[in-house]
Amino acid sequence: MSNLDMSEAVRMLADHHGISVDSLLQVLVEALATAYKKRPGAADEVIVEVNPESLDMKFTAYDVDDDGNWVNERDDTPSKNELGRIAAATFKQVMSQRIREVERDRKFEEYANREGDLVTGIIQQSDGRYALLDLGKVEALLPQAEQVPYERPVTGDRVKAYIVEVRKTAKGPQIVVSRTHPGLIKRLFELEVPEIADGVVEIKSCAREPGHRTKIAVFSNDANVDPVGACVGARGGRVRMVVNELRGEKIDIVSYSDDLHDFVSKALSPAKVTEVRLSEDATQADVIVPDFQLSLAIGKEGQNARLAARLTGVRIDIKSETQAANEANGIFEPRGGSRGDTEYASGEWRTNDETGEMQFHATDGSVVSEQEWAGGSSDTTESTEN
Repeated sequence: MSNLDMSEAVRMLADHHGISVDSLLQVLVEALATAYKKRPGAADEVIVEVNPESLDMKFTAYDVDDDGNWVNERDDTPSKNELGRIAAATFKQVMSQRIREVERDRKFEEYANREGDLVTGIIQQSDGRYALLDLGKVEALLPQAEQVPYERPVTGDRVKAYIVEVRKTAKGPQIVVSRTHPGLIKRLFELEVPEIADGVVEIKSCAREPGHRTKIAVFSNDANVDPVGACVGARGGRVRMVVNELRGEKIDIVSYSDDLHDFVSKALSPAKVTEVRLSEDATQADVIVPDFQLSLAIGKEGQNARLAARLTGVRIDIKSETQAANEANGIFEPRGGSRGDTEYASGEWRTNDETGEMQFHATDGSVVSEQEWAGGSSDTTESTEN
C-alpha cells in the first residue's frame, strides 16, 4: 500500500469512528511504538514520528543506562517486513484498544457538559432496578428512583428525560437521567413555549410531586406578554403537550410576584385566599380562606398546601375565616368542632413538614389530624379538589 493509500485509509478510519485525524495519528504512533518493542533486538526506548501529510515514519531508538538516562540515540526505522507477525498482531490489538478509548473519551466530552439538558431516548429494556434508554450513540440509565411512580417503562417507547449526572467509567460515559426532576418541567416548557426559550418569560420556581401534580411560577420581562397565557397557549395547546409527555400529570401555572403576600395567595390557586399574614422574618405565613374553600386550599392529602409551600419557600398554615374570627375573639376551637368528649381550650393548626397534612396542636401538647376532627373529611377534600 502506498503512502497515499494509507493517508486515505487513515482519513476514512477517522470518519468511521467519529474521531479527528490528529487523534487517530496519535493512536497510530502509540501502536507503532508498542509493536516496535515486540521485535527481536529492539532498543529499550523508542520515539516514533509520523508525517501527517506523507505518513512517512521515523523510529528514533535509545538505550537506557544504569542511571535511567536515555543514551545512544540512533535511527532504527524498520522496513515494512521487519516488524514481524507478533509485532503486527500487537499493533492491531493496541490500535483497536486505543481507538475504543478515544471513542469513549469523545463521547464523555460530548455529554460531560450537558448535565441539566433534555434528551430523547428509546427504552431498550427495563427491570426492577433501572430502564435503559438508547440515545443514539450512547445509552442512558433511568434508575428506579428517578422514575415516576406508576409509570411503567415499555420497551420501544420514546421518552424525554433530564440528564442529572454524567460519570466517566472504564466502559465509557455513564449517563444518568431522570423523569422526576423538577428541571424536566422547565426543559419541556422551553420546548413548547418560545417566549421561555427566548428569555421573555422565566420560570422562577417549580414544585413537583411526580406523577401527581406540579406548580410553576412564571414571570414576564415584557409588560406586553402575559406569562401564564404564554405557557398555557391557545386553547391550552402548549401546556397540554407537556401534560401528555408527563402521562397526565396535572400542572398549575401561577404568576410570580415579588410581593410575598401576593405570591403565597396565587400559589394556593385554585383556592381563593382572603388574607395572608406573614411573620416578621417572612418564613411563616398564616393564610385565611373562606370556610367553603378550606378543603380546596389544603388539597387532597395536603398536596396543594405542600406544593405552595415549596413553590414560595414559606411555611404555610391555613385557617378558615370562622376559625380566624374565633381566634381573634380568644376562642381556639379546631375546625369541625370538638370530637368525642375531648375539648381544647386553645391551640393552632399547623402544616406537618413531612406529610403536608394539617394538624391541630393543642396547648396541652396533644396533636390531632384534620381527618380526625373533620369526621370523614378525606372524601370531602377529594371531591372538592376535583
